[in-house]
Amino acid sequence: MTGLRIEHDSWVLVGDGEKALFFRNEGDADYPNLQVLEVLEQDNPSTADQGTDAPGRKSDGPGSHRSAMEPTDWHMIEKHRFAKDIADRLYALAHKGKFSKLVVVAPPVTLGDLRKAFHKEVTSRIVAEVDKTLTGHPPGKIEKVLCT
Repeated sequence: MTGLRIEHDSWVLVGDGEKALFFRNEGDADYPNLQVLEVLEQDNPSTADQGTDAPGRKSDGPGSHRSAMEPTDWHMIEKHRFAKDIADRLYALAHKGKFSKLVVVAPPVTLGDLRKAFHKEVTSRIVAEVDKTLTGHPPGKIEKVLCT
């Protein structure tokens, strides 16, 4: 529970590494009414489904000893990429003047990726950030979690 006051016409982004929900508060700060404006989703299969190669190996110097390298986590790479897509979409919308206030709700890793990717035109409109995963909840539950 965060106790946020989301003003009328403010936008709320609820996202994670695979889904982003864009809401507009059609209610007021006391009685929010989040209405879905847009949904972005990414098909992001598990790493095992995206890549089948074994991790590489590297030589540790002279001799025959070789160390294994970390396997590539394709699933996580796509999550980071999706955060950039969300940031790009918000920049385009901000540039068109579609919103003046934005609340960003995302799990910590995604929130960090978004912060890095946000253009100053978007960051200047952010009024609150909440580090929670709420993408699987209906709007009424999101309102309750954010505003009580």
